[in-house]
Amino acid sequence: MKNFKRICSFILAGTLFIASTVFAQTPDQSIPPDALIKMVVTDVMTSVKSDPDIQKGNIPKIVDLVEKKIVPYTDMRRTTEMAMGPNWKKAAPEQQAQLSMEFKNLLLRTYSGALSQLRDQTVQFKALRAAPDDKEVVVKTVVLGRGDPVPLDYRLEKTANGWKVYDMNIMGVWLVEAYRNQFSNQISQNGIEGLVKFLQDRNKQLATAKPGN
Repeated sequence: MKNFKRICSFILAGTLFIASTVFAQTPDQSIPPDALIKMVVTDVMTSVKSDPDIQKGNIPKIVDLVEKKIVPYTDMRRTTEMAMGPNWKKAAPEQQAQLSMEFKNLLLRTYSGALSQLRDQTVQFKALRAAPDDKEVVVKTVVLGRGDPVPLDYRLEKTANGWKVYDMNIMGVWLVEAYRNQFSNQISQNGIEGLVKFLQDRNKQLATAKPGN
């Protein structure tokens, strides 16, 4: 689990999911998807490795790093929609917004501590296989460090605001799929509001937990 969380920190290094429209920064719409992933991942890793506070696990600094360097290139709304499947349409607009925010917070609190562990890892970026008019692509990378290389794929969609990451495949599992059954079970047992409460309760637990737990 520890190694899994360490690798999952690249979810934050490349894609902590939240709708970018609530932030003032506007990404360059002309950046190709593979160049975008390389730019964001390289920038974040450089920031982590050069900041002693982040390496010590300073959560406020990690959150600030994520919001400034990662958030503008991701789409939490679509990620949450895919994780919920058909249940997404059953949620009212205000519930959809709340679910997207709570899911973002869950990812942040679950993996932010692991971001501080990015010291020895490097990333190999694979050549993009896509047609010029493709609206969705998968950018493939490999995380290199201690132990075996770990394939890590990013799924992106071309939007009016440029390419946005909305899913990742880490260690053979897509992030959306990893949460889909859990979300479905919560909704079948307790409804949409039950899922909202589940995410809120989990975030409260993580917020009060001691570092490393």
